[in-house]
Formats: sequence, C-alpha cells, structure tokens
Amino acid sequence: MALLRDSRNSRLTSPKKPFLALGLEGSANKLGAGVMKHNEDGSTTVLANVRHTYITPPGEGFLPRDTAQHHREWAIKVIKDAVSQAGISMHDLDCICYTKGPGMGAPLQSVALVARTLAIMFNKPLVAVNHCVGHIEMGREITGAQNPVVLYVSGGNTQVIAYSRQCYRIFGETLDIAVGNCLDRFARVINLSNAPSPGYNIEQEAKNGKRLVPLPYTTKGMDVSLSGILTSVEAYTADERFRPTGTPYSPEDDVITPADLCYSLQETVFAMLVEITERAMAHIGSTEVLIVGGVGCNERLQEMMGIMAQERGGRVFATDERFCIDNGIMIAHAGLLSYRTGYNTPLEKSTCTQRFRTDEVRVTWRL
Repeated sequence: MALLRDSRNSRLTSPKKPFLALGLEGSANKLGAGVMKHNEDGSTTVLANVRHTYITPPGEGFLPRDTAQHHREWAIKVIKDAVSQAGISMHDLDCICYTKGPGMGAPLQSVALVARTLAIMFNKPLVAVNHCVGHIEMGREITGAQNPVVLYVSGGNTQVIAYSRQCYRIFGETLDIAVGNCLDRFARVINLSNAPSPGYNIEQEAKNGKRLVPLPYTTKGMDVSLSGILTSVEAYTADERFRPTGTPYSPEDDVITPADLCYSLQETVFAMLVEITERAMAHIGSTEVLIVGGVGCNERLQEMMGIMAQERGGRVFATDERFCIDNGIMIAHAGLLSYRTGYNTPLEKSTCTQRFRTDEVRVTWRL
C-alpha cells in the first residue's frame, strides 16, 4: 500500500535513496511490529504491520507483569512475520525504532530490550520514539491532514494538541483517567468481553441504548475530568431499576439496561471531548480535526466531532483500526522522520519511561 505524503509543512526533502525502518510497539497490551519505507519520490509505503493483542477474561484488566510476559513470548514471531511480509531481511533496515514511552513500565522495558538486542545483532542505529507523536504522525500520513487540531484519545492518554514551532503543544487533557481507561473499566463492571477490545464492545452495546441517564459533565477550561463520571455510571448498576443483560422485563417497565449506561457514558464523555476540541480550533483558527489513538476508531465519536467541525466549515480526519489502535508501523514512520533529520539514540541512552509527554519532543522534521 503506497501512501503519499504532502511535503508542505515539512523540513524533509525527497530522500536520495529509500529508507527502511522496523518499528516496535508494546506500551500496553498490543505488541506490534511494522516495516515502513520512505521512497525517493517523497511517498511512503507500509510494507508490513503485524500486531498481537494480550486479551484477558471478561471482568479483568491486564497487569504490567503479565503483559510484559506476553510481549516476550510473542516478540520473535511478530517480528519474523513483519520482516517476512515486507519481503526484506534485517540487514536491509536503516534503523530500528522502538517506543520509549509513555506506557506501562514492564511491557515498555521488554520491547526496548528486544530493540536493543536487534540493534546490536545487526549493527543498526536505534531510534527512540514518543508513542503519542507516533500516533499523530501516522494519522497525518494516512489522512493527509496538514495542520489539524489533534484529539488524542486512548487507554492511557486524553489530550487536545496543536503544532507550533517544532513542538506538539497540549492545549487540554484529562486531569485524572484517560477516556479509554474510563470505558474499559466500565466494560469490566458490566462484564463485557475484552475481545477484540472492551471499548469496541462498549460502542456496540451503546447502539442499543434507549435511555440517556444523567451523568456529571466535567470540563474545566480546556481540561476534562473523567473519574467522577465513571463512579456515577457504576453507581447505576446498583440502582433498583437496573436490569443486567439477559434479565427478562416488560417494555413498559421503568428499567435501566447496560446498553442505556453505555450509551449515556459515550454521549456525555464524547460531548466533553468535542467541546474542548472546538475551543482549541477557535483559538488557533484551524478548520481541521485529526482524531488519533485507539478510541479514535469509535464511529460515534467521529460522528459527533464531524457535526461540530461541519458547523465550523471544517472537517474531521480519522483512520481505521489498522492505524488508530497501537501498532508498530506508527513507530517506524515517526522514527524514520526523526532519523532522517540526523537523530538516533545511543545504546547507553536507549531507556524507556512511563511518563513521556507529547510536548517534550522536538519535532525537527516540521517547519
């Protein structure tokens, strides 16, 4: 699949030769390996994008230790599959890119160790990549968005971002838990499956909701707070009107169903996110919104954001699950952008960190 990149707003010129990178992602429960090619004509080609997800039983989350063990067990197979699909050898690579953070400590360390080992074995430079910047650059690449306001929504992050002076600046963010974490935790409360993901199953359940129950709407300037809304929606499961899935009742009964709660949670939380995104658009005068991160796959969020953007004469950009859910190709692409401006990570500094903010990265490849 060839993906063309508009060279506007970029410091990079078309390379004199193709560049190849292997990207390794493992900041949470997805282990990904991707091979990206930057071509001489300025276009990019996704050669491989392989992913394996650690899935726990319904009602359970994923612990760092167990997730790290999953990554260690699957790393060789996932990387071999990616290299095979790309039709290359490890010797063909220009660099090996890995997620430095943010994320869960033990899984990050497992993948960083794999990246360091490969770099030593094949004598390749390492490039440490910020997970959030990886999402943004992959979103820009796939959709063609030029200078959008970015809504980054995932299991561990909720941020409204805009670019200025070689930095992705955070205009607003969650003050406590991320939106994906909020949805995932409620999915566990009502015992939804974790396959393919709890957030996806919340989305499907919400489509059958008919009753909008009142929940706290907490925006504080450009920030949001989500822990209170989670506590409130959980409280409804103890209400005498609550009827778990599969419980018989008459249509005329005054009941609250899991579908009603999923619907109410989505509508309220997404309205909060649309509000702070619109404020950022007004502040910088942008007409583009780019939604990235795992929750960015949610069609209802895309729909609500699209209504707001259309009213402002703008448009929304989003990707499908191949690129919005954590993946190795976004790390390979962002790593190549950085590598082509002369950056690489010495082995002695190839660490990882659970807290690596988006606005700590110098975006050397953009004007």
